[in-house]
Amino acid sequence: MGENLPGDAVENGKKSPRTPKHWELKERLAELLRVVSPGGSLPGERALASEFGVSRTTVRKALAELTAEGRLTRVHGSGTFAGEGKLTQRLQLSSYTEDMRSHGRRPTSSLLDARIGAADPELAALLGIRSGDDVLRLRRLRRADGEPMAIETSRLPLPRFPGLDRYVGDSSLYGVLYEHYGVELGHAEETIETALATPAEAALLGNEAGALMLLLSRHSFDTEGRPVEWVRSVYRGDRYKFVATLVSPQSLDT
Repeated sequence: MGENLPGDAVENGKKSPRTPKHWELKERLAELLRVVSPGGSLPGERALASEFGVSRTTVRKALAELTAEGRLTRVHGSGTFAGEGKLTQRLQLSSYTEDMRSHGRRPTSSLLDARIGAADPELAALLGIRSGDDVLRLRRLRRADGEPMAIETSRLPLPRFPGLDRYVGDSSLYGVLYEHYGVELGHAEETIETALATPAEAALLGNEAGALMLLLSRHSFDTEGRPVEWVRSVYRGDRYKFVATLVSPQSLDT
């Protein structure tokens, strides 16, 4: 019969796995963060490793998990700081501008790229146009109170919205569609996945390559059921969490 290792627990005659060192460190750091104001700086990896008697690899794992949970903010070249927590966003068909203002945040956008290209068969089917028709691709960096939050890439059918490229800029895209084309959004299909930040995305969003991201894909339609846009957005996983209201299928039949 084997001898239990220090830190092991025995339940129902079975030995439970030992708590990983980085998890123990994470819990201790989480306790310390309770008394640190948002934006307050933390010691560097070397100092934390020395203080808690662990390796720098263990420190990195603990910091990475706290960052993914929004409790820490890591700025490349500057250090590690106490986070403000994640912004809770309800899943609904609204613009980024509306979403940020509802949270009392000041939304701004930077147009990274605007180009016209031919739709491949898959994109053409999504946008209700013919393969080879022109599509406007907009890539924008979204900020809240000056802080980078997301990279949004929208694709819209130019046969339906001729001249749209002349109106795009820092203003709300949905506002432009309504004002110049009389289009009002009716519903959308949206999927959410996790992804890791590419070096280019990390550079724009101010975090590290390989950081956890939320990948949203949205297929939007107008009030008449016609396709309006296909959007792919990459949100900082340490800044965002989404909430949805779920309705029982039975209630829809009443």
